[in-house]
Amino acid sequence: MSEADSEESFAGSLMSHLVELRDRVVRMVIAVVAIFVCLFYWANDIYVYLAEPLTQHLPEGASMIAIDVASPFLTPFKLVLMLSVFLAMPVILHQCWSFVAPGLYASEKRIAGPLLVSSILLFYAGVAFAYYVVFPLVFGFFTSIGPEMVNISTDIGRYLDFVLALFFGFGLAFEVPIATIILVAIGITTPKKLGEKRPYIIVGAFICGMLLTPPDVISQALLALPMWILFEAGLVAAKMIFSDRDFDDDEDEDEDDEPAAETAVATGATDAPLTDEEMDAELDQAEADEDSINKP
Repeated sequence: MSEADSEESFAGSLMSHLVELRDRVVRMVIAVVAIFVCLFYWANDIYVYLAEPLTQHLPEGASMIAIDVASPFLTPFKLVLMLSVFLAMPVILHQCWSFVAPGLYASEKRIAGPLLVSSILLFYAGVAFAYYVVFPLVFGFFTSIGPEMVNISTDIGRYLDFVLALFFGFGLAFEVPIATIILVAIGITTPKKLGEKRPYIIVGAFICGMLLTPPDVISQALLALPMWILFEAGLVAAKMIFSDRDFDDDEDEDEDDEPAAETAVATGATDAPLTDEEMDAELDQAEADEDSINKP
């Protein structure tokens, strides 16, 4: 095949991939728009449901407010749009998977498929944990700790930004088992090595809780503790999935080989090839020994 034909084939392959990518992105957008159209009529009711963890703890007679002129319309609109993307996530990830799957090996497909489904379920679980467990505790604490003369009137836009940040933080934190399994699957580390780094993992979980949640101790602790528990679950899952790999024996063999290698270096009994200078010196020494033997 000539160089021109090769370039033409490459251009055609690239164009076909771009066309496929465009089609799959269009399908993602259609899924989000379809869900948005179906839910927009109930936008205000959805916002009321989202605000229940806060409104249940507001003092009698208090209510939420809208500071900006367009907030009563734009805030529910933004909520429904984010909810549409959230509900369309299985379709979005399925389109991404269908695009990259042809380039994966059979063993990679065997692991990637269940991990994809698990990542979606864990993200949903993180959001549900934030709404049903974290929000009541956090908002109950915030509304009870303030001075009595302060009227609590939360802006609807700022409340939405607050809860979306928590949803994202907890959804991302619940992906820890997937990250653990991927690290073991690609050979970067082993379950035993990860277990030995458990103290650092716990400190890192609290640091992530500090960065991904608002500046209060309750939400930070409620994010860090599940991350630690999910890390332990990821270790157990990695050992079960890759049970055919003998991680401990491999590490023991490596440790046993180190003293042998050090002994070989110390005694000069290594398998490393000789350099040209060392080879010439060996030949000269052999010729000198032969001459001394043959000399009468």
